[in-house]
Amino acid sequence: MLGNLTELILWENQISGLIPKELGNCTNLETLALYANALAGPIPMEIGNLKFLKKLYLYRNGLNGTIPREIGNLSMATEIDFSENFLTGKIPTEFSKIKGLRLLYLFQNQLTGVIPNELSILRNLTKLDLSINHLTGPIPFGFQYLTEMLQLQLFNNSLSGGIPQRLGLYSQLWVVDFSDNDLTGRIPPHLCRHSNLILLNLDSNRLYGNIPTGVLNCQTLVQLRLVGNKFTGGFPSELCKLVNLSAIELNQNMFTGPLPPEMGNCRRLQRLHIANNYFTSELPKELGNLSQLVTFNASSNLLTGKIPPEVVNCKMLQRLDLSHNSFSDALPDELGTLLQLELLRLSENKFSGNIPLALGNLSHLTELQMGGNSFSGRIPPSLGLLSSLQIGMNLSYNSLTGSIPPELGNLNLLEFLLLNNNHLTGEIPKTFENLSSLLGCNFSYNELTGSLPSGSLFQNMAISSFIGNKGLCGGPLGYCSGDTSSGSVPQKNMDAPRGRIITIVAAVVGGVSLILIIVILYFMRHPTATASSVHDKENPSPESNIYFPLKDGITFQDLVQATNNFHDSYVVGRGACGTVYKAVMRSGKTIAVKKLASDREGSSIENSFQAEILTLGKIRHRNIVKLYGFCYHEGSNLLLYEYLARGSLGELLHGPSCSLEWSTRFMVALGAAEGLAYLHHDCKPIIIHRDIKSNNILLDDNFEAHVGDFGLAKVIDMPQSKSMSAVAGSYGYIAPATRSRR
Repeated sequence: MLGNLTELILWENQISGLIPKELGNCTNLETLALYANALAGPIPMEIGNLKFLKKLYLYRNGLNGTIPREIGNLSMATEIDFSENFLTGKIPTEFSKIKGLRLLYLFQNQLTGVIPNELSILRNLTKLDLSINHLTGPIPFGFQYLTEMLQLQLFNNSLSGGIPQRLGLYSQLWVVDFSDNDLTGRIPPHLCRHSNLILLNLDSNRLYGNIPTGVLNCQTLVQLRLVGNKFTGGFPSELCKLVNLSAIELNQNMFTGPLPPEMGNCRRLQRLHIANNYFTSELPKELGNLSQLVTFNASSNLLTGKIPPEVVNCKMLQRLDLSHNSFSDALPDELGTLLQLELLRLSENKFSGNIPLALGNLSHLTELQMGGNSFSGRIPPSLGLLSSLQIGMNLSYNSLTGSIPPELGNLNLLEFLLLNNNHLTGEIPKTFENLSSLLGCNFSYNELTGSLPSGSLFQNMAISSFIGNKGLCGGPLGYCSGDTSSGSVPQKNMDAPRGRIITIVAAVVGGVSLILIIVILYFMRHPTATASSVHDKENPSPESNIYFPLKDGITFQDLVQATNNFHDSYVVGRGACGTVYKAVMRSGKTIAVKKLASDREGSSIENSFQAEILTLGKIRHRNIVKLYGFCYHEGSNLLLYEYLARGSLGELLHGPSCSLEWSTRFMVALGAAEGLAYLHHDCKPIIIHRDIKSNNILLDDNFEAHVGDFGLAKVIDMPQSKSMSAVAGSYGYIAPATRSRR
């Protein structure tokens, strides 16, 4: 019934049920943002009554049914996003009536049928994402004439036919992703005609031919992904002239010939995947120039010769897969200096010589695959130092001799151990009883002797894991000579009731623990008493006290009590504008209190400044520090914020023991950027931070970044400032163009 309503923004709540058809009465709506809720049912056809609607965001809900044809009545719309729902049926051709449409996202639904040719009429369309549906038929021919198109994503459908060959000729394409379809033909030659393309992903189609010159010379290209097609020709050395290129993925094609030395010019390359092709000859020593390389997969080719020792210059390398080739000779000892290595696959080659002792230095290694070679000598005991090894250790089908090192029993994360088809002697070490994570192992076809370890894994393993060792006994292999307690059947029967008792006791203890955890969580989320509103408790004099809405009815006296009258022992940070205290309130909630020095009377704070505090207090974003309230009391300005346990990023980075992993640093940077983007672009009014630095980025327990200190202190000290004008009304939402799409 709100006929004058222009914006309705309810995103990221827990709203369920249907979208009411009565919304169609709000004919002045310009923005409708209901995304990231739990809405279900169909999109009401009455939504077509919103003649002035410009932005319609319904994504990430549980909507189903077909898209109503009345959508074509939204003639003023510029952005429509129905993605991440369960919509069915065909894409309505009526979308073509919305002449000003710039963004159309329908990805991750259950849409069927063909992509309407009528969408080619939308001359203003810049971003179109129809990915992850069940669409069939060709890519509309007219898409190549959409001059404003920047982002075209159609991946994970069942599209067929060729890609329009003039695509990119008239538009400054930025992202093109047609992967996981059934497309045929050649790559269009003009995709980078206007030097704007950063991502080209054509994985998993049936495309053929050479990579066109226009792509090979695309200076802006960051990722080239052509996996799972029928492309031919040699390794495109021209790619290594592209200074921005970080990923080349050519797996599962028909490329041939040697790898050129020019590949060493790809200095920014982080991913080089060329597996399952027909590349020949040796790896060029220039591979060592790729100092940024993180993953290198050259498996299943026809490569020969030694591993060039220069590969150890790739100090960032985390995944190295050279399996299923014809590499020969010994492994370079220097492989042990690749300390970031997490995966090493060398299986099914012709490597010989000893396994380097230095491999024991690879403390981050989670998988070691060396089976199917001609390695000889003993298994190095240093492999027992690979404390992160979890996925598997495969040394099978080699010519290894000597005993199995008992140090391998230290690999308590290991799930699979394959030592079969070697010439190993002696016993299986008793330390293997410590391998509690082991899911399977194979010792067959060696020359092992003695009884099996007594662990339950060895007592219940299939005999096939031990065959070909004439001297092994115990467990499934039967009695050992002169020993009636070596894992025989009677012992197994004695262990059975004991195992059942342990299982029952563990289940009871686990159940009681679970109940206690649930009770504790309930009382944490529902405290027994909640403080009443500050306005109910007291009526401060306007001459001495000013209170802006405080969280949970907290009073100044509560803050004094929680900080022992702002004692130094409660200080968690100091800055040029004030001191921050940690305060645990009576309800159990922890907050941060920022005390700002002031030589003014609180009554001098203008109404405009009060409105600014209220505005900032209503901003809610996961990467912005929440302002709970403000009060002026007897000469003290106090700001109340959410408490963030890990403190500032600056303290962590420059502290005595900085141990932030790259993945954590990336997450912090991304969170801070999203918080700033919200303040600077999506907030109404726009708020300019003006003082971004590591000390103003705070981290919670999960290292999620929260931007804080965005100019508040300066405003408080200058009440006459008009730099942040208060605006009555709604606050910013995040436009879908700023969100990650994969």
